[in-house]
Amino acid sequence: MSLTILYTAHAKSTGGRNGHTESSDGLVKADLSVPKAMGGPGKPGTTTPEDLFAAGYAACFGGACEFMGLQMKLKPTSVEVRSAVGIGSKTEGGFGLKVDLDVYVGGLSQADAEKVVAAGHNLCPYSNAVKGNVEVNIKVTAV
Repeated sequence: MSLTILYTAHAKSTGGRNGHTESSDGLVKADLSVPKAMGGPGKPGTTTPEDLFAAGYAACFGGACEFMGLQMKLKPTSVEVRSAVGIGSKTEGGFGLKVDLDVYVGGLSQADAEKVVAAGHNLCPYSNAVKGNVEVNIKVTAV
């Protein structure tokens, strides 16, 4: 695959899942803790890599849908993406992720909203990065 890089984000993490992560510009800073559901301490005021991934995927996916709506001349009045990222053990060993995206599209019919979201899914770099590796379920609702 040939890729022309348009932007590169930089971050560092120390202490793994019970540590701290921060973007190089200092705008994103988060203390991390393994949730109690995974056997960790679940410290208050902390987040997880899955929370960070869910937020990034939702934002990127929404932007991709908005962009494709404009390209298709099906301009949605709004796009809201709610993402849920689950982590669990795989039957063959190791861990994996599952993503559910609930996409609410304003100003379009259900059929056109589904077209825009499908096109956004094909464009979104997060969707392309996980394709074939992560189960992604998408529900589209025209509002």
